Amino acid sequence: MTKTNPKTIEFYFDVGSPTAYLAYKRLQQLKAQYNCIIIYKPVLLGGLFKASGNSSPVTVPAKGRYMMMDDLPRFAKLYDVPLNNNPHFPINTLNLMRGAVAALHTDYFDTYLDAIFSAIWVESKNMGDLDIVAEVLTDANLNTAAILTSTQDSEVKTALITNTEKAVEKGLFGAPTMFVDNEMFFGQDRLQFVELTLQQSNKK
Repeated sequence: MTKTNPKTIEFYFDVGSPTAYLAYKRLQQLKAQYNCIIIYKPVLLGGLFKASGNSSPVTVPAKGRYMMMDDLPRFAKLYDVPLNNNPHFPINTLNLMRGAVAALHTDYFDTYLDAIFSAIWVESKNMGDLDIVAEVLTDANLNTAAILTSTQDSEVKTALITNTEKAVEKGLFGAPTMFVDNEMFFGQDRLQFVELTLQQSNKK
């Protein structure tokens, strides 16, 4: 058996999505188990919806209730990760995603992303409120002033827009979306197929 190079997973996400949160947590588990590499792609979910004509499941009340009250808690239990409803949902994540873009190639990216996801989907905080965002970043021992300033940088703003436009060109219509070997997997409930791809790669 020859040792193969680690698989790379492109992860398109917006922190305002509970399914993106679950995908993020599950991908961490898969990374530890299969030694895969995760390439993070911050995008604006609203931009994907607008460009593709798609919409959030919560726009259908019965579907939204089912997703939030039944479906997602089942997956959280399956993955053994915490998940709580956020009374402030949906949250405007524009500045949070700009912060993710600015942090992308820094040594604090993992800390930033984990703090933001946890604040929204575990601690149920209103992360559309900049004062609360500042508190979360400070509690995570991050440079709050520098991060908040970075969200207003013109290059960061442009990069987030470009990320979203390129995602649309690649065929995305929502998030989370993953790519492995140019094969697209939409939704955290398709991660079983991502894992199957990793398993097959490890057998080679």
